[in-house]
Amino acid sequence: MEPWGHCVYTVWFRECCLTLSKDINALLSWLLGRQLRESVCGIRSAGGMDEACDVRGGAVDSPLGRIEIAACERGLHEVRLRGRKTPDAGPAEAPALPELLGRPEEMTEPLVQCTAWLDAYFHEPAALPRLPLPAIHHPILQRDSFTAQVLRKLQEAVKFGDTVSYQQLAALAGNPKAARAVGGAMRSNPVPILIPCHHVICSSGAVGNYSGGLATKEWLLAHEGHLAGKPTSPGGSHPAGTQLGVQGGRN
Repeated sequence: MEPWGHCVYTVWFRECCLTLSKDINALLSWLLGRQLRESVCGIRSAGGMDEACDVRGGAVDSPLGRIEIAACERGLHEVRLRGRKTPDAGPAEAPALPELLGRPEEMTEPLVQCTAWLDAYFHEPAALPRLPLPAIHHPILQRDSFTAQVLRKLQEAVKFGDTVSYQQLAALAGNPKAARAVGGAMRSNPVPILIPCHHVICSSGAVGNYSGGLATKEWLLAHEGHLAGKPTSPGGSHPAGTQLGVQGGRN
């Protein structure tokens, strides 16, 4: 091949490679965007088209520190205990919970409902039955899975001030032998406090693990026991409470 022909071929080959590279990058970007849109809500419209959520966030202060909330118009996506504050104040000394941070026009209904619910939880739990519980629109709760069943059953069956063991909750969810899977479900809980994974303790009475930290779990249990008028367990700071009467051996 003559030198000039070799040069033309080389330039043509490079241009083809660059074009192919751009096409591949464009395809990967499209696929990634599609995956992110589906992961936001994990839903599709009736027509089969992707339907991404407009997720908005806010934050409230609490005795446990900053609590971040994310929600779309359909429901809550996440509640995160971000403050990392040492919950050393007693339940009766809980500071006032300010309004949701952010402009009112930016607040979705689930965000407003969640703020009101948390305010009542920390200061007027007797009002909780009268308040609407915000809808939850997280992919975990949209699936037909054991994790979703465990979280729904926990929210429905274990009330304010009550506790349940891991195996008892597994039995309530339909599989008494899945105590370890219940622990995994608790770690996957996207909306702690509203779905009260802090209510789940060991069969021995030990508090057990908590994604927000042991001190936070003990504070929440003591808070509910104090406001519900229940004594604390001997040798521990968590309330004795009422434990659901489902038989179980291990935690």
